[in-house]
This record gives sequence, structure tokens and C-alpha cells, in this order.
Amino acid sequence: MRKYCSIIGLLELTLSLFLAHPAAGQNATFPTSEGMKAGFQLRSRYSMTPNITYLQAGGYDAKLDLYQRIDTEKPMPTLIFIHGGGWIGLNKEYAIGAFLPWVMMGWNVVSVEYRMAPVALAPAAVEDCLCALRWVAAHAKEKHIDLTRLVVAGESAGGHLAMTTGMIPQSEGLDRECPGVPLPKVAAVISWFGAGDMEKLLHQDNTPLGRDDAITWFGSLPNREELARRVSPIHYVRKYGPAVFLIAGDADPVLDFHQSVEMHEALNQAGEATALHIVKGGNHGRFTPDQQIEIYQEILTFLEKNGVSSRP
Repeated sequence: MRKYCSIIGLLELTLSLFLAHPAAGQNATFPTSEGMKAGFQLRSRYSMTPNITYLQAGGYDAKLDLYQRIDTEKPMPTLIFIHGGGWIGLNKEYAIGAFLPWVMMGWNVVSVEYRMAPVALAPAAVEDCLCALRWVAAHAKEKHIDLTRLVVAGESAGGHLAMTTGMIPQSEGLDRECPGVPLPKVAAVISWFGAGDMEKLLHQDNTPLGRDDAITWFGSLPNREELARRVSPIHYVRKYGPAVFLIAGDADPVLDFHQSVEMHEALNQAGEATALHIVKGGNHGRFTPDQQIEIYQEILTFLEKNGVSSRP
């Protein structure tokens, strides 16, 4: 209960500060009454259920947080958000600010954590996120989740995992840790500076930080080259897959932004719906408020264009 109150309180405060100033909260000293009202509306509109165990594997309980609309019984568009951290660190709580815009838009949000390298090497994280997707499908009716408007998003390693979750077919067998209902079709994937080609990342010396994380994630597995290919989203590009929106900064010191460029090109060649937003001078995230607003405007236009209405 304490964790529930602290997270909802954080969301309320962040939202009220965000709305307190025309420039997305910049230079705000205290929330306006409109900002406070919008923030506290979260308490009447949302129920937050923390640490739901969606998978038990290898002695590890994989958990997710559910931010569910409770002011309606209609099936709602739902975002599955996967945190970053190079497959080796961070957690779902760290990502609250990243999915706050979707809460503001009235979406359900499922925030997922997964086994990382200190607990399990690749492909455990990929398997876990597919199991989280299956959990969403299994509980869609009771949680008022619209499976026709299901979007998976993530940052950095989470961007890679968002692509694998939305693009890897059930026939690959990477969901066998959690047998159950069929995996639902993901309508769209949003990758914030995520790797599309893990084989290339393992050998790309000009991105030492991203490469080191990938090496740690694959460890000393004897089949790591084969496995890297198996968990590379670029090898699952196909017609009639999910629409894919890619974001990258062209000054990213962690991951070569050409990873996103090459994913975009491959999707285009396959005839799949895709869009690429390159942030000029952009780092590995940490974009300015104006850059974020521009990106979200393009994301919402992209979703509408591809039949995923952002309107609750």
C-alpha cells in the first residue's frame, strides 16, 4: 500500500508540475490550480497495482505494474512499457517519467521488469517480455485492455525489447517459459534508441558503452553469435507485422544511431509501416521538452495513420 501511494503521489506531483508552466514545467515554482486539479484527477481515474508476478523462472519472480483506468468499463488502448538499462540494470520504477505522457492521455499502462544479466543471460529478457505480453492477453477482459490497440514501447535496451516483443512470432518458441493463451498481435512498436541488430552491436567497436552491455548480456555463452541473431529485431522484419516508430539521436555516444536508420530501411523495403525521427545533436535520450513534444506529436499522428487511435 505504501508503494502504491508513493507512486501515485509521484505521478500526481509530476503531472501538476508539468502543467504548472506553459513550457512543460520549466521554471515553475508551484503548481497552478489547473495543474493540481489535473494531477489529483489521477487518483479518481486510475488504479495502480504494483508488483504483479507475471512469470516465475529460475527462482526469479518477474513483476509488472499495472496503471488501469477505473472510471470506465470500456476496453482501453494500452501501452506496455519496458525500461532500459543495457540489459544489466535499472528497474521499472525508474521509467515512470518515460510513460507519464500515456497516462496523461488516458491509456492503461503496463510497466514491465525482466531478468537481467546479473540474474540470467540472454535470451531471458526477451522471453520475459513475451510472457508479459501473454499476461496482458490473458487478463485483457478483466483489466479492460483493448487488444486491438496494443502498443509496446521502451528506451535503449527497452527499445530493443519492445521490438522483439512486438515482432518475434510465437513460432520462434521464445515464449515457452509461460504457455497459455496465444500471443496477441501488437499494433505498434515505439523504440526509443533501441538496437535492431545485436550481431552488429557485439562487434561495433565505435560504440563501447552499448557494446560492453551487450557483451555482458550474452556473457560467455558458446552460441552467442547464433543467439544474437535470434534476438535481433531486424531479422523479424516482415509484411503485416506491427507498425514501428523509431527515435534516435544522431550524437548518441552509447548506440550508433544508424541502428535505427537500418531498421527503418529494412521495414520500408518489406513494405511495413514505419517512421524514423532523428534528433539533431540528440544524445542517448535526455531530449529537451520541445524535442519531446515534437516526437510525441509525430507518434500520435503515426498511430492514427496506422489505425491505432490514441483517443480513449
